Amino acid sequence: LAVGWGSGMDAAWAPSPGGCELVQSIMDCTGRWLSSVPGNLRGDTKELFLDDNTIQVLGNASLLLYPQLWHLSLTRNRLELIEPGAFLSSQGLQVLSLTDNLLFTNYSLTAAALSALPALRTLDLAGNQLTEDMVSVLVSNLSSLESLSVARNIIMRLDSSVFTNLTQLLELNLEKNYIFEIDNAFEGLQRLQRLNIAYNYLPCLVGFGLTQLRVLNVSNNIIEWFLTLESDDLFELEVLDLSHNRLLFFPVLPRQSKLHSLLLQDNRMSFYQRLPNGTSLANVTVQFLIIDGNSTNTTTVRLWDELCHSNLSSLRLLDMSQNQVWGLPDDFLAQMPSLTHLKLNQNCLEAFHLTEEDPLPMLTELDLSQNQLVELGVKVGVGDILPNLQLFNLSTNKLHALPPGIFTRTRKITTLDLSRNRVDLCPQPDKAESLPCVDIRGVETLTHLSLAGCGLQGLGGRPFQGTSLMHLDLSDNCQALSGDLGWLQDLVLTLQVLSLRNTSLSSTAVDFSALNSLVRLDLSGNSLAAFPSSLGSLRLRSLDLRDNCLPALPLDVARVPLGTSLRELYLSRNPYNCCTLGWWDALQQAEGLRVPDGREVTCSHGSRALSPGALPEPVLQSCRWQTADLALLYLVLALPTCLTLLVAFIVIFLMLKEKLLKMVKTRCGVSSPY
Repeated sequence: LAVGWGSGMDAAWAPSPGGCELVQSIMDCTGRWLSSVPGNLRGDTKELFLDDNTIQVLGNASLLLYPQLWHLSLTRNRLELIEPGAFLSSQGLQVLSLTDNLLFTNYSLTAAALSALPALRTLDLAGNQLTEDMVSVLVSNLSSLESLSVARNIIMRLDSSVFTNLTQLLELNLEKNYIFEIDNAFEGLQRLQRLNIAYNYLPCLVGFGLTQLRVLNVSNNIIEWFLTLESDDLFELEVLDLSHNRLLFFPVLPRQSKLHSLLLQDNRMSFYQRLPNGTSLANVTVQFLIIDGNSTNTTTVRLWDELCHSNLSSLRLLDMSQNQVWGLPDDFLAQMPSLTHLKLNQNCLEAFHLTEEDPLPMLTELDLSQNQLVELGVKVGVGDILPNLQLFNLSTNKLHALPPGIFTRTRKITTLDLSRNRVDLCPQPDKAESLPCVDIRGVETLTHLSLAGCGLQGLGGRPFQGTSLMHLDLSDNCQALSGDLGWLQDLVLTLQVLSLRNTSLSSTAVDFSALNSLVRLDLSGNSLAAFPSSLGSLRLRSLDLRDNCLPALPLDVARVPLGTSLRELYLSRNPYNCCTLGWWDALQQAEGLRVPDGREVTCSHGSRALSPGALPEPVLQSCRWQTADLALLYLVLALPTCLTLLVAFIVIFLMLKEKLLKMVKTRCGVSSPY
């Protein structure tokens, strides 16, 4: 099998005249500076790629030698003209890409050439500076088309004449044009299933009635209203993207549809049933006078009747992030029993209430981050609330606690983000029992917990008892490590990722040696003045030591168990000593170890900051003097002086010997022969 495969590939990849590459029946001539289609390629070529060349004209004889061609790509050339007879020998062509050319110059002749392709299924005309009138001419005779892209052109207005004959069209891409008005442009496209009008200038979509459409992308326009025709017909719509617009209200959706994804991110939506000051507008009515010919009707409606009258029982994803929602209408979520992902982050919510009447039984992800939440209300009875919830994001709010027993009803919770809330963990042994706190003890399914920036004042009382935490983020809590550190013992068997960034950690504050399962540790932004010795026995794969006060790392850092297991080590922004860089050389030779911020690592020598990998010779010489044996140096310097003094003493003694002896004799009174 191996031999057969190898010989087959050798045969498939064969050189071709003109520098093109042949893979079976696919000819790739991309980026060969060709000014015309090569005439010496294999006649049985079925796919021909001529992208990134300089072809200006596709002549009548350009493709005569390739009658089996079904896929042709001329993307990013300088194509201005396709002569009317260019495709007469390629009647089987199904896919044609003409992206990023200059077809606006001779579009009428090019249209005549395209009309000779009865089997064409996919046509890409993006980036050709085409107007709506040019597009209408180019596609007027392409009734076989199933996919058409005219993105990145200069289309401004669409009406019923543009796509008249495209009765088989399934997909239409109009993104990144200048479209500001659509007038019955798609009503004749009875088979259209995917429509992309993103990045245009549509101010509203009123009277939406494309029942056959499955995917509609109108993101990144300036839409303020989306109104569907009042009809009981079943819409096939499954995905509706209205994100990044200027919607003022929740869209009026089809009464009957198959909608499962509704994207409303980054709009200006709010609900006005009740104002923030408590005023109710639920019963305010308004009268509309409708004059139709000679008949006049008066209709009275509730102005702020915002309950969705659509059937949203199949909706699974609702993204309303980055809006101005401060509260949801009553029973709003009760209409979405199949909802699995709900995103309400970056709004103005001050409270969010969960009840057994709105249990959201299928919800797996709930994002309420970056709001103004001061209260999370849960009415706990005998039924379950959020029984399938796995990810709960409450970060960046104003919460002080969570409702007692909330996690007894969420039986599958795995990820909880409480970062940047002023919360404490239960129990609090030195504080009054009445103080609010978050109790996660005994939540066996919880594996990811973020408490970054919560102002924690220590973690006494074993707050993680009974959990299976694998990821714990305690960063930006300056006093989180004060007091008893017994909480680490409950995480010995499971904890794999621990972040203690900016927690005022000192070198001896925490003993990490028991955390044998740890694979990623973040100690950045602290005040470590020495490398914690308890790390040496761990088998971490990633360690972050940035922004500390480390002058050096241990010389054996690459040989201990830590060094052999590490794959990623961050070291920058520490005051390393340029004269004690033996550890740095050892790390450079460690197999499989990567220092992603290695170019940012510097060492200090005097007042200079230098790169440890390229120290100047004067600095190296200075370091040699500094690291020499000082005792031996002092001995060498003192020895000549001592010898000089000894010689001088002997000379003086010999010169004054007789006088000294006489003086001794005189004082002692003892005669002695000379």
